[in-house]
Amino acid sequence: MNTKSKFAIEVAHLTVSYNARPALLDVSVNIEADQLVGVIGPNGAGKSTFIKAVLGFVKPDLGTVRIAGSNAQNAKGLVAYVPQRGAVDWDFPITVKEVALMGRYQKIPWYSSPGKKDWETAMEALKMVRMEEFSDRQIGELSGGQQQRVFMARALAQGSNILLLDEPFAGVDAATERAILEVLDRAKKSGKTLVVVHHDLSTAAEYFDKLLLIKQRLYAYGEPTAVLQEDLLSQVYEGRLRIFKDIVKKENT
Repeated sequence: MNTKSKFAIEVAHLTVSYNARPALLDVSVNIEADQLVGVIGPNGAGKSTFIKAVLGFVKPDLGTVRIAGSNAQNAKGLVAYVPQRGAVDWDFPITVKEVALMGRYQKIPWYSSPGKKDWETAMEALKMVRMEEFSDRQIGELSGGQQQRVFMARALAQGSNILLLDEPFAGVDAATERAILEVLDRAKKSGKTLVVVHHDLSTAAEYFDKLLLIKQRLYAYGEPTAVLQEDLLSQVYEGRLRIFKDIVKKENT
């Protein structure tokens, strides 16, 4: 990581629209290195668009993104991505270990095949997410939570210091959610920065070091106690806050 910047991700005046409909408006935020950050907000708030804009998957109308102190266009290999499960073709005939190996592809010359080190790195990543015993299974044979962990292994095998995850907890049971959280925590302790789209306010304070609250615009970024304020949540969720009252009270006692 570029030592000239203490920030893993620097976003300035980011504006993105789809067919003239704004998805993000003038979002500016600096995300520190070695943090586990949750991106929260209602459905359609622009959370996934924020992740995709940082990755360069969508072109902004305005604004800039810097990764580890460098222009995002020059940051290839610095960022790994775990997509939503619904964005993946789970019927594709590929094994668990082959999915993990995909994280090594950009480091392998086009004229070469994966070497021993690449396979070892892929298997180490599977071990980190506790999926090594399933290495020869076809990816579609796994449960939703297991599939999510395999794609986390692919991201870890890439060797990037920054990981972006789009709703990794969606559609998994409580035990799997805890297993995924354990992987995220271990990745953070190993020196990685993780930015995670998350939909459940009831666990946001427990899971993340910092929260980024958006609804097209950035409403807040900081420690959970500062972000999970009733007035802020009322603005963003437009009165649909009743089920979150206990969360707000708990965070501020």
